[in-house]
Amino acid sequence: MAVSSPESTTQVRPVPPGPRTLRDVVFVEGVRTPFGKAGDKGQYAQTRADDMVVKVIRELLRRQPGLPPERIDEVAVAAATQTGDQGLTIGRTSAILAGLPTSVPGFAIDRMCAGAMTAVTTVASGIAVGAYDVAIAGGVEHMGHHPMAQGADPNPRFLADKLVDPSALNMGSTAENLHDRFPELTKQRADAFAVASQEKYAKALANGQITGDLVPVATRSEQGWGLATADELPRPGTTLEALDHLRTPFRPHGRVSAGNSSGLTDGATGCLLVAADVADELGLPVRMRMVSYAFAGVEPETMGVGPIPATKKALAKAGLTIDDIGLVEINEAFAVQVLAFTDHFGLADDDPRINQYGGAIAMGHPLASSGVRLMTQLARQFAEHPEVRYGLTTMCVGLGMGGTVIWENPHHDHTNGSQTTGSDQ
Repeated sequence: MAVSSPESTTQVRPVPPGPRTLRDVVFVEGVRTPFGKAGDKGQYAQTRADDMVVKVIRELLRRQPGLPPERIDEVAVAAATQTGDQGLTIGRTSAILAGLPTSVPGFAIDRMCAGAMTAVTTVASGIAVGAYDVAIAGGVEHMGHHPMAQGADPNPRFLADKLVDPSALNMGSTAENLHDRFPELTKQRADAFAVASQEKYAKALANGQITGDLVPVATRSEQGWGLATADELPRPGTTLEALDHLRTPFRPHGRVSAGNSSGLTDGATGCLLVAADVADELGLPVRMRMVSYAFAGVEPETMGVGPIPATKKALAKAGLTIDDIGLVEINEAFAVQVLAFTDHFGLADDDPRINQYGGAIAMGHPLASSGVRLMTQLARQFAEHPEVRYGLTTMCVGLGMGGTVIWENPHHDHTNGSQTTGSDQ
């Protein structure tokens, strides 16, 4: 069998000499696996992390048959624990396993919870300057195979030199610290937000707003072969009374419980990012246009406030204010962290712009994959809300960081200047 040369599959568009202008970056497609409970009884207990990424990549191409696979210039896949079935430069290995041409390179990336978000912003920057035309970005976390911080060896100077408070190395403890710093963020408010997240997710699921983003995954267990088609974590019917009686494992008589936190989950996400002119050339749909992004650092022991400075930076870079934002997808690592964000920007706990489909408290947070889950949901909400021009995706990040990406809605009806997304719309 003849082996094709790299030149036969690699297409390079000539660039004229001289100064170049930046190109617009558009979000064409996003998908994810159903999220499964981490552990021996979860639906992915005997499924490899890289196989979940393969399903995501293949589904992206299946949904966009107008995209020749050889036009893909990069595959960036994030994982917070880069070992075992999440190691070996998973962006490259998953590209090969998915059947992409060998001319398509790939790499792995880590920014803890913001891994997939960073994969997106990294390749988007490459597209903007002309290094790429088309890229796949996403993330995976199999928390059942790789528990949080497994194998980590923090430098003893972190504590010996008092660089961070000991609580900075435990995410649940950092959430308790937020309750301490902002006493107005009570457990009652956190529990109420968590109940609302479950309710919004259940409503979105019933309305068909969740399943359209999912790619089924074949699974194997002691009972035989199965098919993962739905998220395992949601707890419909959750009540305030039920949450009030849950343990607070990070502190005796604390305020952070399993009910107002994201659950341990397994899952993968991915998206197609394309230069706007190339999307037009190939006839690919444009679901969002990237406007700006920013990452910021904060005190590690209160890492949950990270989205606040990141959002302020991203808004400033875009020349926008929070009042210009019509939809917000914020990762619900902990309810208290979301409430710190809403309070800072003067938003109500139940502001209808925020997490319309519910969030990680309901569906789970497979660490490095969640950033693209936020984007995929925002893209779907953009199509439902032409009155909204701008939206943002934001999340807190371990060891004291935050990340925010601002997007523009290509479906925006410029004759309607309203950014309201309440029930009156």
